[in-house]
Amino acid sequence: MLAADFIAFTTTSLRSHRLRTLLTALGIAIGIAAVILLTSIGEGLHRFVISEFTQFGTNIIGVSPGRAQTHGGASLGMINTVRPLSIEDAIALRRAPHVLLTDPTASGNADVATAGKTRRVMVSGVGHHFSAALNMRVAAGEFLPDDDPRAARAFVVLGARVARELFGGDNPLGARIRVGGERYRVIGVMQSKGQVLGFDLDDTVYIPVGRALELFNRESLMEIHVTYEPTAPLDEVVDGIKRILIARHGGEDFTVTPQQKMLEVFGTVLDAITFAVAAIAGISLLVGGVGILTILTIAVAERTSEIGLLRAVGATQNSVLLLFLGEAALLAALGGAAGLALGIGIAQALTIFVPALPVHTPWSYAIAAELMAVAVGLVAGVLPARRAARLDPLEALRSE
Repeated sequence: MLAADFIAFTTTSLRSHRLRTLLTALGIAIGIAAVILLTSIGEGLHRFVISEFTQFGTNIIGVSPGRAQTHGGASLGMINTVRPLSIEDAIALRRAPHVLLTDPTASGNADVATAGKTRRVMVSGVGHHFSAALNMRVAAGEFLPDDDPRAARAFVVLGARVARELFGGDNPLGARIRVGGERYRVIGVMQSKGQVLGFDLDDTVYIPVGRALELFNRESLMEIHVTYEPTAPLDEVVDGIKRILIARHGGEDFTVTPQQKMLEVFGTVLDAITFAVAAIAGISLLVGGVGILTILTIAVAERTSEIGLLRAVGATQNSVLLLFLGEAALLAALGGAAGLALGIGIAQALTIFVPALPVHTPWSYAIAAELMAVAVGLVAGVLPARRAARLDPLEALRSE
């Protein structure tokens, strides 16, 4: 059979039963649309989480007090450290191999007041290298000076929202404010950063870490940020950090968490979630496949005499088999194309009407979804096609 005749035969068959073709293709379309939409949301979430973390850089290691241990088959979580992380520890880590910067941090909530205005904000105690370590930029003035963090001057840097709420359109540089009851002089305002994983960085003020420890009456730092050379072997950097802290503490009573490892874990988890939601949506494809199986089974019964005529004029069993498989594949491909258009359209509409929802449709998913639709159609069409191909020509003609 010529290719042109093959295409004409299959398309004519589908056009002759338009409503049935439409309903069958609709089942495939809904399945593909569901797969595209859910994988788009999953991929968008993946990219969103990764971008939230990588905006601070990828060559960062967090060192926190306490060590995650497992004992007797049950996780005990974070065990209280015998010796807290100190500012001296942060200074000592600057000598570790490949380390560029270290920055000690301690945070909490406190009232910030000036000129009769009071606001409850996040107060982050940090060092001079905080902005460089986490890619934070100053919009006006300067960041905290390179003082001894254990005895730093009473300077404060305001987040963009804090500066706007407390001073309106006035220039806050040089103004005096109270942070937790103590007087500080404003020397800088940070660029707007927005919310990161639920934390509003613009609603934060930055003071020297030593003063933050006194303000919150803490003995231990919450974390030490360590940045290292981007090309340095991560294992060597981690080993160097551990050696220095073990020598100072007498044991490994701390936890080292590389940003790179966190990103790998997040990536694995989010990939698994994306695959899971795509698999769930794929169940609707099976429903569409059952629809194709049903329709083609009915078509074989209705077109028995037609099949007999084809066999009588010389069509082989393989030709008849390919005709029905082609009809199933075409039906699935049309439904898949409609589903792609519907799914991508809904995904694009979500980006417009719900901009907070991260949505991204990769072309690889779209192509895989269309191929999946054709595969489902072929599998569903195998049994009816084999039945049609095995009909006896004389018996088929006699059925008229």
